[in-house]
Amino acid sequence: MAETLNISNFPELPTSNKNKKIPLVMIHGWGLNSAVWQPFIDNLPDGFIEVFNVITIDLPGFGLNVDTEIQPYSLANICQCINQTIAQPAIYLGWSLGGLVATEMALRYPEKVLGLITVASSPRFIEEEANKVVGSRDRWQGIKPQVLDAFHQQIQVDTKKTISGFLKIQAMGSPHIRQDIKQISQLVFQHEMASKITLDQSLKLLEVSDYRNQLKDITQPFLRIYGAADSLVPKGVSEKVTQLAEKSEQYVIEQASHAPFISHADDFRRILFGWLLAKSKSNFS
Repeated sequence: MAETLNISNFPELPTSNKNKKIPLVMIHGWGLNSAVWQPFIDNLPDGFIEVFNVITIDLPGFGLNVDTEIQPYSLANICQCINQTIAQPAIYLGWSLGGLVATEMALRYPEKVLGLITVASSPRFIEEEANKVVGSRDRWQGIKPQVLDAFHQQIQVDTKKTISGFLKIQAMGSPHIRQDIKQISQLVFQHEMASKITLDQSLKLLEVSDYRNQLKDITQPFLRIYGAADSLVPKGVSEKVTQLAEKSEQYVIEQASHAPFISHADDFRRILFGWLLAKSKSNFS
C-alpha cells in the first residue's frame, strides 16, 4: 500500500465542514516545497474561501514529507501516494514539475480530479530538435539537456547552492528579479532540504517525462498559465500545447517569470480565481 503524505489545509476547517467546500490541491516544483504557496494563501479573498479550501502537499522527500521515501521515484508512485492521502475529488494545480504530477493525476485518477491547472509547466521540459508529435519541423523549446546535466553534477557537491542557482534561473525575466529570488529563498529554506538522492531522482522526471501524446485524453476542465518571460518554459511552448490540448484554456502573463504567482501575484490570482469561480458555478462540467 502506498504511503500517505502530510498535507496542510487553508483555512483550517473542522472535519465536518471539509466536505462542503471544493478542495484545491497545490503541488510545488522541483527542489522546493509547499512554502512557496504561502504568499498566495495569505491573500485569499473571503469570496474564494467560502467556496474552496486550499490543500498544499509536499512531494515525497520534500518539505513536510522529507522523510518519506518511495521507490522507484516515479510520477505514478507519487500520484499513488497523493491518491492514498486525499480522498475527496479535487482541483489539482501543479507548478513546473508539479504540473507533470497534476497531469498524471488527471490521467490516472480521472474520477478524483475535478479540474486540472498547470502553471509554468510543459508536457515535455527538454528541448528537442524536431517535434514529431504535431508533425512540425520546428524544434520543441525547453531546457537544454546540458543544463540539467550540470544540475545533476552540482547536486552531488552542494545541494543548497544548487537550489539557489535554480531559483535564479526561475526568476530570470522578472522585472524585480532580486526581490523574487529573496522571497522564494526565504520561504523554501524554512524547511529541511531534500536529500541528494531525492533531488537527483526528481530532477530526472523533468528529463524523461513526455505527456504530449496524452494531453488529448484529458477530459476535465484544463487551465494553463504561463509567464511570457519564463526561461524554463518558453512562450512558444504554450502555442504548441494549444494544438495538443485543444479543449484547454490558456493565459500568458506578460513579463512574468517561471514563478508568476510570485512575480505577478495579482495577475495570477485574478486569472486563477476567475476561472475557478466560473467553473464552480457549472460544477466543473
